[in-house]
Amino acid sequence: MGTLIAVSRAVDRFISTIGKLASWLLLPLMAVILLDVITRKFNLLTDARDYFADNGMIAGKDFIEAYLTSTKFQELEWHLHAALFLLCLGFGYVKNAHVRIEIIRERFPIRTKAWLELIGVVFFIFPYASLILYFGSDFALRSYELNEVSAALTGLSHRFIIKAFVPIGMVLVLIAAVAVALRNIVYLFGSPELRDQAQKEAGELHLPEEQLPKIDDASPAGHA
Repeated sequence: MGTLIAVSRAVDRFISTIGKLASWLLLPLMAVILLDVITRKFNLLTDARDYFADNGMIAGKDFIEAYLTSTKFQELEWHLHAALFLLCLGFGYVKNAHVRIEIIRERFPIRTKAWLELIGVVFFIFPYASLILYFGSDFALRSYELNEVSAALTGLSHRFIIKAFVPIGMVLVLIAAVAVALRNIVYLFGSPELRDQAQKEAGELHLPEEQLPKIDDASPAGHA
C-alpha cells in the first residue's frame, strides 16, 4: 500500500506539471484574440495589405495574405483553446476541480464515496477515455496521412497537429485516473496511517491547510 500511495504522488506531480505548463497557453490565446479583434475593428490588416499593394511592396502584401488573415487568427484561437482544455483535463481531475453533482453523493458515508469514485474510475473513466484514445489516434493519423488542411482557403494547414491533442489529452486523463484510483484503494484497504496520508493529501488538493477535515468527516482520498 505504501508503494501505491508513492506511485499516486508521483503521478499527481507529473500531471500537475503538465497542467501548469499547459496553462501558459492562455497567454498566446489571449494575445491572438486581442489581435484578431483589434485588427478587424480598425481594418488594420486590410489597410496594411492595400498600402503594400499600392506601393509595390509585394512581399509585404503576400506575407499578410499568407499568415495574417482573420481566418487564421480565428482558427488559431480554437486550436489553442482546444489544446489548453485537453492538456488540463487530467490536471483538473487530480485537483478535484471538475464539476460534480453533490445533491445525492454528499449524503453517503465516506467509504461509500470512496467506493463510488473507484467504481467510476474503473467502469467509466477507463473505458471511455480508452475509446476516445483509440478513435482519436486514428482520427489524427488519417489527418496526417491526408495532409489535411483547413476547409477555408485562408485557414491553417497541418490540421493533424490539433487533432493529435485528442489522444494526448486522453492519455493524461487515464494517468490522472490511475492516481485517483490508487488513492482510493489506499483509503479503502490500507493501514490507518496510510489512510490518514491519502486522506490528508486529498484534502490539500482543494482546501487550505487550516480547513483540512478530520479523519472522521473528511472526503475520502480526495475525490470521492
